[in-house]
Amino acid sequence: MFRKTLIAPLMAATALALTVSPAYAGKADRARQAIAAAEAKITTAEQMGSATELPARHAEARAELARAKESLNAGNKSTSIDEAIHASALADATIGELQRRKDMAVADANAARDADVSVAQQQAAAAQEQAAHASARADMAQQQAANSAADANAARSALIAQQNQQVETTVTTQAPAPRRAARTVTRKTTTTTARRAPAPAPATTTTTTTIKQAVN
Repeated sequence: MFRKTLIAPLMAATALALTVSPAYAGKADRARQAIAAAEAKITTAEQMGSATELPARHAEARAELARAKESLNAGNKSTSIDEAIHASALADATIGELQRRKDMAVADANAARDADVSVAQQQAAAAQEQAAHASARADMAQQQAANSAADANAARSALIAQQNQQVETTVTTQAPAPRRAARTVTRKTTTTTARRAPAPAPATTTTTTTIKQAVN
């Protein structure tokens, strides 16, 4: 759309330049046509932003157009034609440079957009991969916790079973019977010492104890 807008004034200027055939037109008419064509091109360049983006070229083209008009007013028709043609050439060069810059800006914007999309896609893929790894680690941790709980339950059940198993142990203790002590009798005139009869074989006491002991 923008290109069509730029082309329309240029076509109008060209048509104006071809309105009068060079064979029938005088130099004054040719100078006016050249001036009109140059002015149309300079206006097109201004619409594209030449005054701000290429101010030196814009000023040079405007100055050359002004000289062409002054030369025509002074009767210097050939000089006016040359100056108008030069102004038109300056305007063409300015238009070409501005269009090149705009095309480059559009290409850079498209490339930047594509790069942003690519980076966003890569980041999304990385995030999905990280989420998958995190989910796998969570599942593994959950499985390990379940295995640990099962091992703990098994160990607790084994301990309870061991505590419930008891062994009966019989302990026999033998102790000798108590002995009778010798008795001594003292008299005034005669001291008689009773002699102890031979001690009989010691009696044995047997005690049986049953101990219930848990197996560890």
